[in-house]
Amino acid sequence: MPLDLTLSLSRRNVLASHRVAARFLSQEARAQIQTAVTASPVVLFMKGTPTTPECGFSRAAIQVLELQQVPPEKLQTYNVLADPELRNGIKEFSDWPTIPQLYVNGEFVGGCDILLSMHQSGDLEKLLEDANVIPKVEGEAAHVHAPA
Repeated sequence: MPLDLTLSLSRRNVLASHRVAARFLSQEARAQIQTAVTASPVVLFMKGTPTTPECGFSRAAIQVLELQQVPPEKLQTYNVLADPELRNGIKEFSDWPTIPQLYVNGEFVGGCDILLSMHQSGDLEKLLEDANVIPKVEGEAAHVHAPA
């Protein structure tokens, strides 16, 4: 079988299984997750905790939020390893297959790769400023994003 067809069939199987799995998220679970994502201005679903992340991607997400100087009182984290239902449910809720997942003011931002890209470009800082999570700083020299 040609590689293109194999990949296409594989993608179709993954998408089909994802659609079936999405049907299993109960309204109650969906409501609990919706409450969680709006519980704080910044919400991170991660593997482990901020002090003891249990995967490199979760560690990177926490480090980026620290670099952005997100105040601890504006950050709520959830350890998906402590709750298998949450671990699967958040993926279905966001329609995003990986952990960590970041929400700002109840809106899904993305996973680690998007978070890192936004940090490097300065878009994450702007998002956090616009969401009143961090104070707006005047002038380019004050921005905390990584140099290109």
